[in-house]
Amino acid sequence: MTDKFKDKGFATRAVRVGHRRTAEGEQSEPIFPTSSFTFDSAEQAAARFAGEEPGNIYSRFTNPTVRTFEERLAALEGAESTVATSSGMSAILSTMMALLQAGDHIVSSMSIFGTTRVLFDKYLSKFGISTNYVKLSDLDDWKKAITPQTKILFLETPSNPLNEIADLEALSALAKENGCLLVVDNCFCTPALQQPLKFGADIVVHSATKYIDGQGRCIGGAVVGDAQLVGEDVYGFLRTAGPTMSPFNAWTFMKGLETLDLRMKAHSASALELATWLEQQSAVSKVFYAGLPTHPQHELAKKQQSAFGGIIAFEIKGGKQDAWKLINSLEWISITANLGDSKTTITHPATTTHGRLTDEARALAGITDGMLRISVGLESIDDVKADLARGFAAI
Repeated sequence: MTDKFKDKGFATRAVRVGHRRTAEGEQSEPIFPTSSFTFDSAEQAAARFAGEEPGNIYSRFTNPTVRTFEERLAALEGAESTVATSSGMSAILSTMMALLQAGDHIVSSMSIFGTTRVLFDKYLSKFGISTNYVKLSDLDDWKKAITPQTKILFLETPSNPLNEIADLEALSALAKENGCLLVVDNCFCTPALQQPLKFGADIVVHSATKYIDGQGRCIGGAVVGDAQLVGEDVYGFLRTAGPTMSPFNAWTFMKGLETLDLRMKAHSASALELATWLEQQSAVSKVFYAGLPTHPQHELAKKQQSAFGGIIAFEIKGGKQDAWKLINSLEWISITANLGDSKTTITHPATTTHGRLTDEARALAGITDGMLRISVGLESIDDVKADLARGFAAI
């Protein structure tokens, strides 16, 4: 982090860190849409390729715009290094491929994004990496699943879509006792609401596509951590395998970071109001939102997060038929599986984000046919309620 911003507030770092003005004196960070960079001499080229001299080489692994985004996100998470990737899934893939080898074992929460589970079960298994799944909030379940081959504990908190909360300090202590790394997907909260490294996590992964962008414009991801695990090991995989973030996307994500603090507070405030309203609807059997006092881990969420985020899940009593009827009766809320947008979105997880899981895996993860997930946007919350009221009236 640039020294002059080291002790500045979150919002200041989100706007300022990483920008090195060029000779043009630009106020906004420039985009460098170039595949390669030139050298002053053959000697300089050799020194850069050998790692003896810092500087740009090739945009697959060195680009000034991407580097500015990486430095800014690292500053917000309180980390030494960030590696930006082409998507959130490539961030998880890069982490696993860089740090694991055949025979290694992952213990993962069963409450994770459906595609992450497919990655572990269908693809990492091809390379001899096995995975066991446990209940996110059951520490004994985690303890029982760890073997001498376990190298990584992986989780999302809050979970997708049930808003279950992991005790990061307890899992960090467990990981250290067993020589494992704790890897936390911080997509739902972002560093504006939660900084897992402060609670003992070793690595944080992000889908920058979501709240970091905030307007549904670009695909990208990031791996955040220390100078060795992330700055050397994960970076080395990216340099070779190339799941690279484009300079344009990096610039877009930087613009997203500038308003992240404001947006996450607004998303959280609206989501809490909507979750309270949903609890009062006769067609709803249960609302899953950690900001509600009725949530079983409300106090833990208050300890680890500065607010509760913008994602709500809720159960419709009439199951899939009524859940779909509600969705199809909406006037303007977007029907899409993306989240973290300024526009409010709704999806049916059992047939979209978690649709590739087996019935058994969905049941274990708590994903029922009557569940809906809302990503609360930045519109007037009264208008969001009114559109959902149309859906409830149709049931």
